[in-house]
Amino acid sequence: MDNVLEMINLTKKFGDLTAVNNVSFSVKKGELFGLLGPNGSGKTTMIKMLTGQIKPNKGSIKVLDLDVLKNPIKIREKVGIIPEQETPPSFLTAQEYLEFVAKIRKISNLEEICDKWFKLLKFEDQRNALCKDLSRGTRQKLMFAQAFLHKPQLVFIDEPLINLDPIIQRTLKDFLLDYINHGNTIFFSTHVLDIAEEICTQIGILDKGVLLHIGSIQELKKTKQHLESFFLKLVKDGEP
Repeated sequence: MDNVLEMINLTKKFGDLTAVNNVSFSVKKGELFGLLGPNGSGKTTMIKMLTGQIKPNKGSIKVLDLDVLKNPIKIREKVGIIPEQETPPSFLTAQEYLEFVAKIRKISNLEEICDKWFKLLKFEDQRNALCKDLSRGTRQKLMFAQAFLHKPQLVFIDEPLINLDPIIQRTLKDFLLDYINHGNTIFFSTHVLDIAEEICTQIGILDKGVLLHIGSIQELKKTKQHLESFFLKLVKDGEP
């Protein structure tokens, strides 16, 4: 399989703080890749660099064969992004927001696609509600829908299933697994290890901006280790 994402010596500093420190790895097409780490480990900073939202101090990034530093807008046109905290415009309804995204993405059958997402995530009754009046969980459903409207080959998700009830979590886990089975790729960051162990094919573990481990969940299972114990030991010791 071809790589859809490659980074070499990626480094990002904020003043004296090194948020991401000389990280290199790649992600292949068809993977469900989980970037794991404690709060403050650099996961969100990593996603923002990979999607061209902030520039690294050092290093190179290729996403879908494009140089992210040279093509940040083109990258964001091609991929899907679900940020951890960003919310849709408060003055639009849920329906209007999806229509707005669909028009920007130049999607022709927007009514059919919007209907699909309202039904799948079970918030049809909220489609005419203003975004400012939606619950956090419903806003997250809306952000999930907007990222997949154009059926991107690669989607970046920051904390994918927070604020969602167990029924919707199961629906989205099944959706993500089916999505990669059709040749697409998911890159998400999380500190919820149970989710990563259940659905990821590959994981990377980041702590204090340093990549401590990268490998497949299947390889980890062969060692008869659970992800939680492996993760805790790794982060505590700071080395494999």
